[in-house]
Parts: sequence; C-alpha cells; structure tokens
Amino acid sequence: DMEVGLRGLVPAQMKKKGSVTLNARKLYEIAREVTAEEVTLKSAQVGWVDLLAGRSKFRIVSLDPKDFPQLPLGTATVDGTSVRLAAGTLREMVDKTLFAVSSDETRFNLSGVFLSTPEAGTLRMVATDGHRLALVDRRVPEVKLPRGVIMPRKGLLEARKLLDETGDEDVTVVVSSKDVRLATPAVSFFMRLVEGEFPDYQQVIPAAPRAQVRVNRDDLFAALRRISLLASERSRGVKFQLERGRLELSASNPDQGEASEDVEITYAGDSLTLGFNARYVIDVLAVHGEGEVIELGFTDEVGPALLRASGDPDYTYVVMPMRL
Repeated sequence: DMEVGLRGLVPAQMKKKGSVTLNARKLYEIAREVTAEEVTLKSAQVGWVDLLAGRSKFRIVSLDPKDFPQLPLGTATVDGTSVRLAAGTLREMVDKTLFAVSSDETRFNLSGVFLSTPEAGTLRMVATDGHRLALVDRRVPEVKLPRGVIMPRKGLLEARKLLDETGDEDVTVVVSSKDVRLATPAVSFFMRLVEGEFPDYQQVIPAAPRAQVRVNRDDLFAALRRISLLASERSRGVKFQLERGRLELSASNPDQGEASEDVEITYAGDSLTLGFNARYVIDVLAVHGEGEVIELGFTDEVGPALLRASGDPDYTYVVMPMRL
C-alpha cells in the first residue's frame, strides 16, 4: 500500500513464466479453505486466472501486472547502510519498544520507533508516547548509521510477523533516506519512514534516582494485574506506597470498589508515595522474563521513574508518575 510492501519466494513447478495480479484477500481465503496438497494457477483468457485444487476449480479476476507498483525491496543501497543481525535480536528489540509508541496519529514524530547508532557497534531503538519511554541497546559489530530514522508502528507490526517466521536466521536491514528494508532468503519487506524529528529523549532519563527498589518481576507483575482490576477505568491509576522492605499497591474506583496488596521488596529508604498508570508498568513487565529482578529508581513524587532489569542493563524504561 506504498507504506509497507512485501515480496515472498515460494518453490513451484513452472510450466511457463509469467505474471498476474490477483486480489490478495480472496486468494488467501481460497487457499485457506482448499484441502488439496497442491494448487495450480493458470492464466485463462485476458483478465482471468484459473486456480485448480483437487476437485475444486476457481476462476478469479486478474489485473494487469504492469499496473502493480515497483517496490524498493532490494538489499543494495546507494544512500544508506546495510546491517546484518540475528532475527531474534531484532525481534527482541521491537518487542521491548513497540508498545511505548504513541497512538496519537497527530503526533507524527512519536508514531514510530527511533532507530540509531549512538556509537559504532551499538544499535539502539527508542519509543515514547510522552508518558513513558522505552530504550534498548544491542551490540551489532561494525554498525554505524549516518543518522537516526523513525520506523512506523504499522510497518514494525508487520515486520514482527516476518521475524516470527524467520526463526534463528540472520536478517539484513537496509536503512536508506526514505525507507527501511528487511530481507531474508525467502522474503523481502519494506516500510516507508516517518518524516519528522524524534524528540531529545536523553533529557528525560533520570541520572541518579534518590530511592532504589529491587523487586521480583513475577510478584510485581501479578499484584499489579490484580489491583488494577479496581483502578479507575479512565486513568488506570494505582498508588505505590514505599516503606522499608514493603511496597503497598492500592487502587480505588468509586463505582466499583477498592483493592490493596503488599509486595515484598528490597528498600531501605524513607517512605514515598507515588501514582502510576498501571498499564504503563504492566506493559514493560510483560516483556521481561519470568523470575527477573526488577530495579526501580524514584527521584520524588513528581519526577520520572526509572525501571531496569538486573539481567539486562542495556534496556531502560522511564515512566512519568500521575496524581491520584
């Protein structure tokens, strides 16, 4: 659709070379329903294609292939950079940032994930919606982009499906001035870049939080899911009450009730009370592994909070508190 595009290669026995353009959804629906192991595509009279599958026969309207747009799907680049990395690494980086992309379509520069190389050999992805920020770095030898680019949410959602099917193979990522291309031996995919300048995200990352908390990821994740059931449906606010060795989570909804739960933590500082949108914290805990130790850093009741996992120091999450 000129925002994203894909080309796939499928093994086939070719009796005669040629090109046809078919309605993708209708072709998919037919392929999903037929039970034959093999199908045959055959050009019929002009404007029609026959699809044969066992005892089933379909005649489908076709369009002129010359009218199909040419897509920038090659791995060669004139004005950009080519990077090769494991599909699993790229998949993980997308998973740890995509959820923080803004859903506000009017904020174009926040509608995607920012891809850059803060230093040679380090690939970085950053996403923010103005209330939270997710940043992940991964070592990729010899990678160096001339400038950062914004990859659209829509394109990354589709690319994520491709990465699932790729398994543990390597993928080639080509970053140019207008698009990003992903290529595997069987599939090439492109997404048009988002125009605009990504905000200066470094200034919102707390340098030295005053209060440091360590908590088991599973305990906090499960407790937040339970307590948020009675949070306000509009704000999703949950109160975090910090005491020595204990975190009390609480939420109230005048129309439905209230809930509270204590979570065991490692903390030796002064009492501190903060409010957070439960969804913003649950989302980031969901992409961390079971059993991980989460490190929370708080400056005060109104400053940004920092969240990291002890097993992944190159993944940083920042979330703004809210008034309850």
